[in-house]
Amino acid sequence: MHFEFHVEGGNFSKAGSASSQLKKILKQLNVDPKVIKKVVVALYEAEVNIVAHAYQGDIFIDIDTEKIEIKLIDEGPGIENIELAMQQGYSTASSKVREMGFGAGMGLPNIKNNCDKMTISSEVGKSTTVEMITFFNN
Repeated sequence: MHFEFHVEGGNFSKAGSASSQLKKILKQLNVDPKVIKKVVVALYEAEVNIVAHAYQGDIFIDIDTEKIEIKLIDEGPGIENIELAMQQGYSTASSKVREMGFGAGMGLPNIKNNCDKMTISSEVGKSTTVEMITFFNN
């Protein structure tokens, strides 16, 4: 199964809608609730990162009998130092984003902790791609 979602940068009122829809889909497929929780947390964090940092982005989700693969591609400033961005507490969020309760620097570490495989690639001034895989049997 394949699903696609579009995310608007700066639109916090819709942040989390893709992860919410994915949760419903996985429940209908009778996926283990522990797996659902991990996948939804990881996707939510990635989705909020697009809203907080990028102009827009797209989410591509593929589900088969063994795993869920999620790819997020945004158009935005990119990440200058991925290793630094992966550190808990590191954030480039604006003060406006922080005032809304986001931008604590836990997004990327939370994504990594809630999926089985995660890769990030980024081109500064252009885009960031986050790919995550979660297996049903782990």
